[in-house]
Amino acid sequence: MTGRWPSLGAAIGQFEREIMVERQREGVAKAKGKYKGRAPTARAKADDVRRLAAEGKTREAIAAKLGIGVASVYRILAASAALSSEI
Repeated sequence: MTGRWPSLGAAIGQFEREIMVERQREGVAKAKGKYKGRAPTARAKADDVRRLAAEGKTREAIAAKLGIGVASVYRILAASAALSSEI
């Protein structure tokens, strides 16, 4: 008798998984082409970051003024320094 319960639980679990996968496929098909992802806000403000840094503003002040993270400011300035050292 005890051997039937685990197989019944497995069958129910498999059924629920199939339903979930089917709904996921429907959702992906419905959203096809609509989801564009998050806009890259910090990279769009890279010129402003470099300008403010050249003016002598601190990294924290630049981040606060532009509404981006301090880590993004450091990343943009590091990338700029790497590009200028290659030239």
